This record gives sequence, structure tokens and C-alpha cells, in this order.
Amino acid sequence: MGERLVVVGQGYVGLPLAMRAVEAGFHVVGIDVDEWRVKRLNAAESYVEDVGDDVLAAAHRSGRYLASADYADAEAFDVCVITVPTPLREGVPDLRHIGSAGESVAPLLRPGATVILESTTYPGTTEEFLRPLLEERSGLRTPEDFFLGYSPERIDPGNAQWRLENTPKVVSGIDEASLERIQAFYRRIVRDVVPVSSLQVAELCKLLENTFRHVNIALVNELSIFAQQLKIDVWEAIDAASTKPFGYMRFTPGPGVGGHCLPIDPSYLSWRVKRSLGHNFRFVELANDINDHMPDHVVQRLALALNQRRKPIKGSRMLVLGLAYKKNAGDCRESPAIEVVKALCKLGAEVRAVDPYVDAFQLPAEIDAVRLTDAQLAWADAVVVLTDHDCFDYDLVGRVSDFVFDARNRCRGANVECL
Repeated sequence: MGERLVVVGQGYVGLPLAMRAVEAGFHVVGIDVDEWRVKRLNAAESYVEDVGDDVLAAAHRSGRYLASADYADAEAFDVCVITVPTPLREGVPDLRHIGSAGESVAPLLRPGATVILESTTYPGTTEEFLRPLLEERSGLRTPEDFFLGYSPERIDPGNAQWRLENTPKVVSGIDEASLERIQAFYRRIVRDVVPVSSLQVAELCKLLENTFRHVNIALVNELSIFAQQLKIDVWEAIDAASTKPFGYMRFTPGPGVGGHCLPIDPSYLSWRVKRSLGHNFRFVELANDINDHMPDHVVQRLALALNQRRKPIKGSRMLVLGLAYKKNAGDCRESPAIEVVKALCKLGAEVRAVDPYVDAFQLPAEIDAVRLTDAQLAWADAVVVLTDHDCFDYDLVGRVSDFVFDARNRCRGANVECL
């Protein structure tokens, strides 16, 4: 196995992979088209929560890491891993980033090199989209001249227990030789490698994992709506069900789903089923509908709760706790909490927000970022818990606040109403 690795994309997937590969002894070039990212990386300043500045600094001191926006720095690679985003565009999978990466990598391909796609996508992408692109632009053929495979990323940003190196890695290759080469590469990076029989099995595996979460979150979200109308404590029911040691997995309601995966990945599978088979993937479509409307439901519940206290949303002072899409994650731009906040502002509320993990530049202009203090809690007509960061003092929130609407079931008190 060669020692020169190129990782295309230095985001929350690519950067941890690059750092782990440096630790494993590879010479790594991290390619990213965002020059702001490249400058920060080469200054040992991390923007990815799972990679500390000290880790970046150590990678630079080793002399085996370079961040670059220039593909010329990726020449003579032995292994290339593509970890670029795969968004939706008007409900259709957007493979432009994969296409751009493939077009840029292909002229650098040499006989014996390995290309691995990690970006989440629909089954068939690696063989039907990336393979012909690489072959056409390089003049080489796979599996005769170079190795090709797919390995779904399983990064969970902010998860201190399950990190890249101890999360089992599913791998696949276009043929047996490619699979062997890709297994050997990842065995140097992660503890456990799980080979599967085809590229499409590996691609479907990732979509199955995220669709499973998406559908079950939708289940408990809709259940929370009906339980409230039936005057049943859905949180107590979930706690009770969670005592069952088999046949049940705990999911909890919230203001919707956010981030890079759950709002997008199941739609890739739904699109593929519709395009190839002509059928609707009804579970995914229903889950999308339920989860997409949860921010509106939170606003409606909040409006009803304030109305019972003889207060309208317009003119009310709202202190929102947690804007990121998940606990201890630092990105709120793809968060349902932002949708809630925007709706409250549109209805005339005065909104302040507390989230130590979110940079101020991510916030809408009409939102003031503040710290969680007694004074801020006393200022608010309603405190709204949208993301339950562990750093918040929920005892203080329940004790000092006049009214708390808690979408995460973290606060206690007579003045607290849970989703």
C-alpha cells in the first residue's frame, strides 16, 4: 500500500480522516476548494469540532500534512478518498461536488492507484457516475488499471465515545482486488473493517442507517403531537418503553431534524426508488412531511402556551437555548431551531439566543447572542429549549424563568411545558 494519500474535502468527514491518516504514517494532502478553510488549516486553526488545534499542529510538525486548494499538490497519489458534500437541489440529488472532484482527480490517476468515494449518495453512484467520469478523463480503466471502491462515512460530530478510529467501517470494491486494497487501507485507519459484496450494498447501507433514524424520529414526533392532544405524557411513555431490554430502541421528539444527513440522505434513496422502479418510498415521504413541519408545530405550541398566559408572540421576549442541530455541535445553519427562530421573529417576537458552540456569523441579523445568566432568564417572557446542550444549567433555567417551553425534556418545574 502506498503512503501518499489525498483527501478531497476537509470538512467534518474529510479532516478527521486526514488527521487519522497522518497518525497512521501517511503523507496526506487535504484538498478543499474553500481557500478560507485552507488558510486556517495551514495555520493549525481547526473549524471542525472533532479535530483540535493541537491535533492539526502535530500533523504539521510531522511534515506529513498539507492543506491545499490546488489539485497539482495531489500529484502522484497512491490513494484518493473523496469526502465532498452531496446536497439536494430542488428535491433531486446534486452530484456536482462529486463530479468536480472526479474531474480534477482523474488526470492525476496513475496505474495502481486507488480511488474511494465516502460521500453519502444513492446506490449506483460510484459505478454509474464516478467510474465513467474517472475513466474518460484519465484514459485508464478499472479494475484493469486502477482500484475503485465505496465506503460510507459514519462520522457523528461531537460524539466523544464513537469516533472515526473505533467505529466499524463498511468497505466495498468494484472487484475483489479493489476490495482487498481498500480493506488494507482502512485497516491502518480504523479498528474494525466490515467488507460487503458490492458497491451498491455499501451505498445502500449508509442510506438505510440514516433512513432508519429519520423514520423513527418522525414516529415519535407525530406521537408527541397526538399524545399532547390526548393529555398523555409522551416523555414518560418513552422512558417506560426504554426499560424493555429487547425489540425497542429509544428515540425522542424534538423541533425537527437538521444537519448534513437526516434531512437529505433518505431523499436520495426515495429518488433512486422512484427513478429506477417507478414507486414512491412512502415511509420516507411521510417522515419528511412530519419532520419538516415540526418547527411550525413548536411555534404553534408556543403561541398556544403564551395565549393561555394572555401574551401574544408579537412583542414577547424569547430566550432560545440551543441553535445547533444537535448537542454540542457547532453548526446551526441546517438546524430546525433556526427555522423556529425565524418564524418567531417574523411573528414579531424579540429573540435572544444562547449557544456557546455557534459562531455569531451563523446567526440571523435580528438575533442577539447572549450568555445564559439569571438576568437573561428574568428578561424573557418565554425561555425556549430547542437543543439540549449539556453545558446549560437546566436547574437554573427551571428555577429562575417565568415560563419555559422545553422541546427536549430537560427542565423541571410547574412553569415548564414540554413538547
